[in-house]
Amino acid sequence: MAARFHHHDLLRLFAEIARYSSFSTAASALNMTKGAISYQIKTLEADLGMALFQRTTRGVTLTGEGLKLLAICQTRYEEIETEIQALKGISSRSLTVGVSTYFAARWLSPRLMSFMQNHPDVQLRIQPMIEFSQAEMQEVDLAIRWGNGNWSDGTVTPFMHLRPYPVGNRAAADLVNELGIGPAISQLTLLRDRDDSSAWSDWLNAAKLPRQSRRDVLIVPDPNVRVQAVIDGQGIALMDGLIGDDLNAERLFRLSETVLPEYGYFLVQPHRTAPIGAVRAFSDWVQSQA
Repeated sequence: MAARFHHHDLLRLFAEIARYSSFSTAASALNMTKGAISYQIKTLEADLGMALFQRTTRGVTLTGEGLKLLAICQTRYEEIETEIQALKGISSRSLTVGVSTYFAARWLSPRLMSFMQNHPDVQLRIQPMIEFSQAEMQEVDLAIRWGNGNWSDGTVTPFMHLRPYPVGNRAAADLVNELGIGPAISQLTLLRDRDDSSAWSDWLNAAKLPRQSRRDVLIVPDPNVRVQAVIDGQGIALMDGLIGDDLNAERLFRLSETVLPEYGYFLVQPHRTAPIGAVRAFSDWVQSQA
C-alpha cells in the first residue's frame, strides 16, 4: 500500500502563501516569520518530491508543478466552502470578476443589471485590477483582460475583439498630418501598460514601420490614467473602440488606420478555479453581450 500523505495542513498554508509574490510579504500577511514559512514550504516540497516555488532575486513564483498543485488545492477548498454554505442554508453563489476600472466603467457597468436580474442567486463582486499579476489573479474567479491572449496563468477564451490603434491629442494629430505617421511617431512618447509589453512593437510591425529604440517610453498601467495622459499631451497610446466618446468629443484623435488584429478582450479563468455554475453563467452572459 502506498504511503499516505500526512501534510494536509501544509497544503492549506501553501495555498495561502501562493497568493503573494514573496515569502516576506506572505510572512507579514500571515503573521509568521519568513524563516517559518520557508521551512514549512521546504518540508512540503521534500515530502512531495518536487519544487513548488522558484526563488528569484525579486521574490518567488510558482513552478509548473506548483501551479498544478494550487489548482487542485483551490478547487477542493472552494468545493468545501460551497458545501459548508449549503449546510448553513445559504443558497447564494458568490463570484468575483476581475476587470480594469477602464473596462468596467466604459463597457461592463451599464450592462450588469441584466445579469443581476437573470441571476439573482449570484453574489457578484467586481474586483478592480491593474497589472493582472499572479497575486491579483489569486483573488478572482474570472478576469476580463486586454491583450493578445498569450497568457499561461489560466484558461483563455476570446471575448471581444476590439482591435487597438494609436491615438493622441490634437497636437499629436497635427504632427502626424504634417509629417506622416512614420516620422511623427519617432518624435512622440509612447505610453505602455507595462514595461514588458510588446503591443507597440507588434503595432509597428503591422504598420510596416521600423522598430523604435526608445528611452522616452512612459509606463502607465491604469488605462484610465493612460487615456488622460494622452489627452494631456504626455504621449500617444494604443487604445480601442471604448474611447468612442473621447473621439467624438475630439479629446482624442485616431492617428492611423492600422490595427492590431490579434488584440482584444479575453476571459481568463485561473487554473485554480473550478468551472462552477456561477463562472459558467457569467461567462455565457458576458459573451452574449459582446
